[in-house]
Amino acid sequence: MAEIERKFLLERLPEGLSIETEDAIDQGYLAIGDDQVRLRKRGDRHLITVKRGHGMVRDEVEVPLAQESFEQLWPLTEGRRLQKTRLTTPVGDHTAEIDLFQGPLAGLKTVEVEFADEAAAEAFSPPEWFARELTGDGRYSNTRLAIEGLPPEARPEA
Repeated sequence: MAEIERKFLLERLPEGLSIETEDAIDQGYLAIGDDQVRLRKRGDRHLITVKRGHGMVRDEVEVPLAQESFEQLWPLTEGRRLQKTRLTTPVGDHTAEIDLFQGPLAGLKTVEVEFADEAAAEAFSPPEWFARELTGDGRYSNTRLAIEGLPPEARPEA
């Protein structure tokens, strides 16, 4: 199944933002590269996801995983993990997924919007509170962030 999304950097959350959901996410990678295999714990849900490709349109298959299976596989993601809180909020006819990263990535905020098709993605006008677009910028892929941390330009100055 194709996943069509655009990703943006956030500098701040606007005041009074209507939050629909809030979930803690632990995410780790079993395999990286053109084909990625990811484990994710979101609340009491455990998932294994395979993603293929880069940029705005990628193949994605997500399958529920028993907690016991998740716990057996999780140690294999050591050194390739991230933690974040995901907030969802309406943006026009779409839902924006805001990720507030923790741990070594603390302070990084991104937002993704998924679309039904490429035309809708290309027609989307982001609201003013979205900052620079990151779609297709490999430095901000969750896989790269989990392995390498923040890109140099995103690190706070010492």
